Amino acid sequence: MDFYDTRIIRSVSTAIVLDNGEIREVSNNFSSGAAVRVLSGGTWGFVSQDNPEDTGTALKSARKLAEAAKLKSKRDNVKLGPIEKPSLRNLPHVKEKPEDISIEDKVKLLAEIEKNARIEGIKSTNAVYSEARVTVNYSNSEGLDCEYSLNRVGFAISAVAQSEGIYQIGRESRFGVTGFELFKIHDAFGLARKAATTAVELLSASTPKGGTFPVILDQELAGVFIHEAVGHAVEADHVLEGNSILAGKIGEQIASPLITAYDDPSLHEYGYYPFDDEGAESRKTALIEKGVLKSFLHSRETAGKLGGTSRNSRAQGYSRPIIRMSNTFIAPADDGMKFDEMLGELKNGIYLTGSRGGQVNPGEGVFQFNAERGFLVKDGELTTPLRDVSLSGHTLEILNNVGAVGNDLELNSGRCGKAGQLVPVTDGAPHVFVRKATVGGSG
Repeated sequence: MDFYDTRIIRSVSTAIVLDNGEIREVSNNFSSGAAVRVLSGGTWGFVSQDNPEDTGTALKSARKLAEAAKLKSKRDNVKLGPIEKPSLRNLPHVKEKPEDISIEDKVKLLAEIEKNARIEGIKSTNAVYSEARVTVNYSNSEGLDCEYSLNRVGFAISAVAQSEGIYQIGRESRFGVTGFELFKIHDAFGLARKAATTAVELLSASTPKGGTFPVILDQELAGVFIHEAVGHAVEADHVLEGNSILAGKIGEQIASPLITAYDDPSLHEYGYYPFDDEGAESRKTALIEKGVLKSFLHSRETAGKLGGTSRNSRAQGYSRPIIRMSNTFIAPADDGMKFDEMLGELKNGIYLTGSRGGQVNPGEGVFQFNAERGFLVKDGELTTPLRDVSLSGHTLEILNNVGAVGNDLELNSGRCGKAGQLVPVTDGAPHVFVRKATVGGSG
């Protein structure tokens, strides 16, 4: 046995779901468990269990699994990248503990939020509240032993508008590593009205004709682009698997010099953690600096193979840790163009806002993202509203076609899926002007 580590996770969570003003779910969940890994001769053995007390038995099982797998298929020894003991400093401060607020008051607040989305033209609404308090203890055979506790709180509101057989939806959400003060930081009532207004306005929006246009991406869609099209391509496991267009390009100019992008788990956003699930302290990683690819995101194993620093190994609950993003964003330009100036630079094209998901292939570098909505831009002015609109293209072409980056960075929280696991993340950007991109109906 070359190495082993243990994670013990304890969590308490609450979820509330309202549909059209009616309570659909109120749940409290308590869970505890452990995840144990053993590295032996280049092979990992992994065991998870609900009982966090008896990790000794899990360690023996993981060792047996590793050694049995090693006998069947011999692999080269794994050299783990070094880490130092994390320093737990600058932890998020919770002003209002969610557990101090009664379930009745939480339901009442959520009902008021949902009520604000029931404007004229809205046929149905849905509101969700979630909170969790998670404690993670990490220890390994190198003598590392560290622990943190973290709050995650958030809400989401959606509204569906319908007219003449056409349905459109508006969504807004906010999640963070904070307490119940989240509802004072963000105008939840205003966001509910915004979701509803978007849905109603989309009913009368036009569907664009497909083609190649100059475009402006708002902060949310540009953030989704940097997360999906770039972030997954810099995850070092994808690089080693031959599933990244960025393999072998460290130090090369891959984007416009206007693009600088980071992944920073130390930011107090939804993707925050004090140390990752291998005990590595959270720090900012420069992914792209002035268009030059600077680093991949690493686990200890990939850092040992490729060089670099490990700080992005994450797991959902007791699952096996894999390389994941945290808070990923395009940095604002110091002398960045204001949005009105960007519209003038665009002259005639399309302004795309919001995100409704999409697909990306990091190995081929092709993507398609569905925007929530868009606007035709004529002579530097926003004109016809658009719906069912998408952005597609090749990652490197889009990166090199960036003609301006704003100074108005905004971040948006959510969850990212990979290998069957979901983890909290945040992504964002300022407004970004792209000289040429493919826009079409998202169907």
